[in-house]
Amino acid sequence: MAKQTNFFPLLGFLVIGFLCFICLPAEAALKKYQFDVQVANVSRLCHAKPIVTVNGRFPGPTIYAKEGDRVQINVTNYAQYNLSIHWHGLKQYRNGWADGPAYITQCPIQTGNSYVYDFNITGQRGTLWWHAHILWLRATVYGAIVIMPQQGTPFPFPQPDREEVLVLGEWWNADVEEVEKQGNALGIPPNMSDAHTINGKPGPLFPCSEKHTFAMEVEKGKTYLLRIINAALNDELFFSLANHTFTVVEIDAVYTKPFTTEAILIAPGQTTNVLVRANQIPGRYFMAARAFMDAPISVDNKTATAIFQYKGIPQTLLPKLPTLPEQNDTDFALTYNSKLKSLNTPKYPANVPLNVDRHLLFTVGLGINPCPTCLNGTRLTASLNNITFSMPQTALLQAHYFNIKGVYTPDFPDKPPTQFNFTGAPLTANLRTNLGTRLNKIAFNSTIELVIQDTNLLSVESHPFHLHGYNFFVVGTGVGNFDPKKDPAKYNLVDPVERNTVGVPTGGWTAIRFRADNPGVWFFHCHLELHTGWGLKTAFLVENGPGSDHNILPPPKDLPRC
Repeated sequence: MAKQTNFFPLLGFLVIGFLCFICLPAEAALKKYQFDVQVANVSRLCHAKPIVTVNGRFPGPTIYAKEGDRVQINVTNYAQYNLSIHWHGLKQYRNGWADGPAYITQCPIQTGNSYVYDFNITGQRGTLWWHAHILWLRATVYGAIVIMPQQGTPFPFPQPDREEVLVLGEWWNADVEEVEKQGNALGIPPNMSDAHTINGKPGPLFPCSEKHTFAMEVEKGKTYLLRIINAALNDELFFSLANHTFTVVEIDAVYTKPFTTEAILIAPGQTTNVLVRANQIPGRYFMAARAFMDAPISVDNKTATAIFQYKGIPQTLLPKLPTLPEQNDTDFALTYNSKLKSLNTPKYPANVPLNVDRHLLFTVGLGINPCPTCLNGTRLTASLNNITFSMPQTALLQAHYFNIKGVYTPDFPDKPPTQFNFTGAPLTANLRTNLGTRLNKIAFNSTIELVIQDTNLLSVESHPFHLHGYNFFVVGTGVGNFDPKKDPAKYNLVDPVERNTVGVPTGGWTAIRFRADNPGVWFFHCHLELHTGWGLKTAFLVENGPGSDHNILPPPKDLPRC
């Protein structure tokens, strides 16, 4: 008689083994992309012109990855411009070589050459984006980055039925590089854009644009996650959807406490994820984007539109326009930003530095310097702490890592050289700034509080500032001059919003805090391309920490050279 096998213990063993297998965290994947930077002919607003693109697409391809993945993007430059690409919002821990700003962390990729951006996505999930980081090439060289949570990790908000990426931008009928050159030669602001765009398309309110309109089909009763990115060069934008309400759930790839709003405000460089429920009478509804400007400065005030179209509705039905805030609606802007709070849960804590090692105050100034060849004999400039940043010809990270002398000085001041009523009556005298490549040196793992103060040198204006290599907490903001004795008492140190790009209010200030735990050279600049070109920028040199695992990684072998 054959020996009988007891099947049930074996079955139990297999079931337990299978359950243990599916409970294991998924291994990080390697995602590879090929980016061919090439010129393509594109038509908008009845004008056709060659533009610089990635893979012939405008906007460029979306990068999809999961938290924990390794990403390799081989960028081959077939365009006539030398360029680099920045992966906006990715922290690039110890790996500034993959950050991308030209002459800050790398020299640009020469025409005909390639460079592989190789980085890990650690502790981040959500919507970010990528763009060219030299000249004004990011007018057309940009795209989205979508980072999904690790497998088995749900969103901390209701699961949407579908999602859509919406990238807001600007369009010039003329060659944008020639527009920039002309402005620089004359010493005045370049011509403003001819249209705003949604996913590269201005919408039917513009001439020759019926076929250049983005539309997304929706079904009644379903919920949609909109991943919204402001890739515009120079304009903060309001964005709204007719007859529908947004629930804001994430900004700059950081989850937020959900709140509802009829419209959002999004500055260049920022991302915002919103949930929208298709709960209205089936029809066609316009999504719309228009500039916000509450200072006496001209902007492109034309409205871009896209269509939120219910399934089964004929395209002959005219869409309804939303009611956007007025162009100068300061109250909406301040109220909206005040509602942004970190989720601050055990799984997604807000690790705000409570003790500060160094206090910094950077004043934002516009200025006029002599220029005999310019239109009015002067040139508009911009500065932080009265220093107009001079771009080097050797990448700063390379100079730091290889100890190349004479490229920069690590003496950017912690405070402005002269104290005055920063936001008082407009100041037009003594506006000459100092030119220099000066960095602010920071000890590893120190905690920093930086107050960014707008000034009325020529004019007050809202400025969106972006810090590479880090997120930061926006602990305070206000209108007028920052008061170091009174204002810190009003800080939010419990659940302040965490992000990588923050708008400093017109004629006001913003206080941010971060821990300097990422060694390298990290660019800090206004994300209005106009102001960046005028010198409204600097960089932080964060020193290596103790031990090799807190030091800058060795550079890749194919790192571009100047």
